[in-house]
Amino acid sequence: MRVLKVPRNAVTNAKPISKRFVIHEHHATRLHFDLRLEIGGTGKSWAVPKGPSMDPDDKRLAVAVPDHSLNYFKFEGTLAEGTYGAGEVRIWDSGKYETLVDPQIQYDEGRIEFTFLGKKVRGEFILVRMSGPKSAGGKNWLLIKRDDQFADIDWELKTILPTK
Repeated sequence: MRVLKVPRNAVTNAKPISKRFVIHEHHATRLHFDLRLEIGGTGKSWAVPKGPSMDPDDKRLAVAVPDHSLNYFKFEGTLAEGTYGAGEVRIWDSGKYETLVDPQIQYDEGRIEFTFLGKKVRGEFILVRMSGPKSAGGKNWLLIKRDDQFADIDWELKTILPTK
């Protein structure tokens, strides 16, 4: 049984808080994956260069990018040349995520503990804001899979679109 590290002044709920998430496969200048969590009425967003992993030994860099509208959770298509993020975007996975503590409080504290209920990513994860010289002013986070029944050390990320 894992003990949840509750942020200061946070109220835990007996019933999990359920929110939406989407992971976009984004073929821009470089292939990366955009993780978006519904938090505080917006899509808090991170660019994950290597994509998510189901292996708890993998610590994936997740770079905070500007918030996106919740309408973007259903977007698939081509972002035109000359625009921010130009390239092909596809929904790689989507669904709900659950947490026992208000995700806005966790985001503000720099540590979000949650459970993905997706088709490809499932189980417990943590997003933690990095500090120190590699933190890029607080923009760099780590996305880490917890060691639970969905963990898979042999898991391989498969893209939807062909890679160049």
